[in-house]
Amino acid sequence: MSFLPPLSGTDQDETREFRPKFDANGLIAAVAQDYDTGEILMLAWMTAEALQMTIETGRATYWSRSRGKLWIKGETSGHFQDVVEILTDCDQDAVILKIRQTDAACHTGRRSCFYRVVGENGSLILR
Repeated sequence: MSFLPPLSGTDQDETREFRPKFDANGLIAAVAQDYDTGEILMLAWMTAEALQMTIETGRATYWSRSRGKLWIKGETSGHFQDVVEILTDCDQDAVILKIRQTDAACHTGRRSCFYRVVGENGSLILR
């Protein structure tokens, strides 16, 4: 399945068709959110192929910008993301994957990649 192209103007905001809008590099932002708790676990990027694979398999698949290849979250660590629901924003240039996470989402071994709070003076405080 290939995706329909985005519509112009407000038509994109109101369409009932999934028409993801990829950036100039062919990427769309994907936020992984815990389905049960609502906790934001990570942000990654998807190509059309990664998004399609995610829809077809129910396992989160992303595009690694640093390695230049697709990766299924958990294929080496065993920390899989099973997709329960996919949401898209108004102009469809970002998606939220509501997932059930196996163990840690972050490559550091933490549950979430968002484990630091920016303090008043710009210092980082660990959660």
